Amino acid sequence: MQAARPTFQSDFARPSALPTASLAPRNQQRNAELALDSDQYLERFEEEWNKKIDEHIQVLADNMVDLVDIARIGNKDQFRVAQEAFQTELKAESMVLAASSLLSLIHSLKLMLLLSDEQEIAERREDEMQKLKVDIERAQRLAISEWENLIGGSATEQAGSLS
Repeated sequence: MQAARPTFQSDFARPSALPTASLAPRNQQRNAELALDSDQYLERFEEEWNKKIDEHIQVLADNMVDLVDIARIGNKDQFRVAQEAFQTELKAESMVLAASSLLSLIHSLKLMLLLSDEQEIAERREDEMQKLKVDIERAQRLAISEWENLIGGSATEQAGSLS
């Protein structure tokens, strides 16, 4: 008869479906986000992404500096060598995790760009075209009036006298 294996248990916190301790703050946060206008929401969203990216890059830079410090050559006993080997593994693992997170952020940003609101982009392009047309018409009227001032009369009067 085989002995029953004990079930594996860890101290990892598993989120429950309805965390009762944070229901009120979460609802307040959602209400605060709904109160923001579109520009403020987008600015906050952009700041959050920039903060995430900056944190991961800072982890990469700090761990690289630490790895260089650990790699110094000198008189070391076996304990110190083993300790530095362990530190090196931890720093390298942390760098791999930060690089992986950066790659997933890049992937998410690419998806957001690809799946962005095309109608809004088209509307912005159309508004810009309208502004350019108005500017072109204004510049044409200004050029005609300047031409007329140079010639000393209106171009239409001269065209009428030729016929």
